[in-house]
Amino acid sequence: MYSVLLVDDEKWVRTSLRKVIERTGLPFEVAREASHGLEALDALKEAPVDMVLTDVRMPVMNGMSFVQQLRQTAREQSVIVVSGYDDFAYVQGALRLGVTDYLLKPVEVEEMHACLEGWLRGRAAAGHAAAPAVSCDPADRSPVEQVLGYIREHLGGELTLTDAAARVHLNPSYLSQLFKQQLGRGFVEHIVEMRMEEAKRLLTATSLRVSEVAQRVGYTDVAYFSNTFKRSAGCTPTEYRRCPPA
Repeated sequence: MYSVLLVDDEKWVRTSLRKVIERTGLPFEVAREASHGLEALDALKEAPVDMVLTDVRMPVMNGMSFVQQLRQTAREQSVIVVSGYDDFAYVQGALRLGVTDYLLKPVEVEEMHACLEGWLRGRAAAGHAAAPAVSCDPADRSPVEQVLGYIREHLGGELTLTDAAARVHLNPSYLSQLFKQQLGRGFVEHIVEMRMEEAKRLLTATSLRVSEVAQRVGYTDVAYFSNTFKRSAGCTPTEYRRCPPA
């Protein structure tokens, strides 16, 4: 079976799409659901899927922003855009982002069947006979690369050099040296930089409050987060959101 992630802010729509997919009789099953793009990105970090079906208009992060962010990290991810807005601008935007197809609500079983069947044919023609997507094996990456992946997945939590070193079975001091040698900065400095970059992305791509952005990148003290952000970006989070750099 091929796994599907449904992204729509209305639960009844997700339920309807789930039933439509089931009624096609094709080897697809809904593995995950999300109510907006940011939640979907989090879900994909936890477990990859073969197909994403996403709405366009959603709170926090809309469908177009979601696909744009997704393309930066998973360019080969198959995406079908489902929308109730028959707007050619959306169709153009979706196609430019390389989506598989664009369906209008309400989606009929026949339309979904044709769409998914076309995806299966395209996959077979490309030589992808095997089904589910799998994540890269961490063992194939260097210790620093593994730690960077660990940091990205835990930006909102507590990150210590000791814990990171234990994950890659290295002495903390040695890992710190590797960071400085390979990245030109220390472990803590790199975490701050990654958190600030993620904060910038959230401020421009979502409607999360500044306090919510702070929490998502590991800061419980909003004032401390704002000061750290200002030292990094040269302006406050609110100012950055109003006028992000081109």
